[in-house]
Amino acid sequence: MLELINLTKTYENKPLLRGISFTVQPGETVCLLGASGSGKSTLLRIIAGLEMPEAGDVRWEGRSLAGVPTHQRRFGLMFQDYALFPHLSVFENVAFGLKMQNKERVGRLIKLTGARQQTSEANGSWPGSMQERVAASLALVKMTGFERRRVTELSGGEQQRVAMARALAPNPRLLMLDEPLGALDRALKESLLDELRHILHQTGIPAIYVTHDQEEAFTVADRIILLHDGQVAQAGTPPEVFAKPASGWVASFLGLGNVVEGQVKAGAVETPCGRFQLKLDWPAGETVSLLVRPQAEISASGEVTGRVTDVVFRGDQFRVELENGWYFYLPGAPRLGETIKLKVNVECLPSW
Repeated sequence: MLELINLTKTYENKPLLRGISFTVQPGETVCLLGASGSGKSTLLRIIAGLEMPEAGDVRWEGRSLAGVPTHQRRFGLMFQDYALFPHLSVFENVAFGLKMQNKERVGRLIKLTGARQQTSEANGSWPGSMQERVAASLALVKMTGFERRRVTELSGGEQQRVAMARALAPNPRLLMLDEPLGALDRALKESLLDELRHILHQTGIPAIYVTHDQEEAFTVADRIILLHDGQVAQAGTPPEVFAKPASGWVASFLGLGNVVEGQVKAGAVETPCGRFQLKLDWPAGETVSLLVRPQAEISASGEVTGRVTDVVFRGDQFRVELENGWYFYLPGAPRLGETIKLKVNVECLPSW
């Protein structure tokens, strides 16, 4: 439905987006994941029509959106700070987009017929269809009964729900969410993540979700677009990205384990943390990255040897750190200062 083709954008004479291309399919939630400054929010603004690319195109169902103003794209946008109107009630905030749509339709009708504008809003009431749409949107985010409340009287989580209802009420063709949970505490964020994923799947509205949080991305996304240095570092489903990171940088950013660079020598990789015998497709002398997954077991024939410097209990396992800075998850807790050998899973990745 949405197609981005070789989008390019510079900021202060430095490349911010460099040939970004991807698609969003019907009913799909695509997560733009990357560190601050990777171009995520700029990309969202270009899709919304708030900024223009210097090269490339944004298309909807095969048609270019170049020159189409923001309000005519029929895309919903939800900001990190929610951008709710403090002087309006919950109902009025959610109805805002519907009101603007109604005024636009009435305005077009006036131009065509020369008729005078008459709406029920002029008499202090709202059209029945608008009331039904607001009620349905609030019910979807579990905020029924809050219609008359001021948004300043709501908690952060409740404000987030109202902002979502407002974005959903006009029935957008595409929903875009820019760090929507960034202002919430961890416990509230975790509870709302599952609800948000359910809402997106229930409505069937295609969505682009922007975040720098890996956990959010893996929870809410059908597909992840990982941005780095203005380019797509990797694209795939959460299981694909987790199982097969495209580079050492991807593995490190996602926190998939211990990443170290080494040099290929005689069927092995020499690293500052030891020599690892692997099946390799790289020629001798090539610099590669090794991903050492944190799931491990203590073994007399282990590939990794180190002295234990820290042990932290993490629910059903222990996070064990060695003197070289590497960490592993073990079912039992070794003693501080003890030297252990670990059997680990090592993967060879391109350096980036």
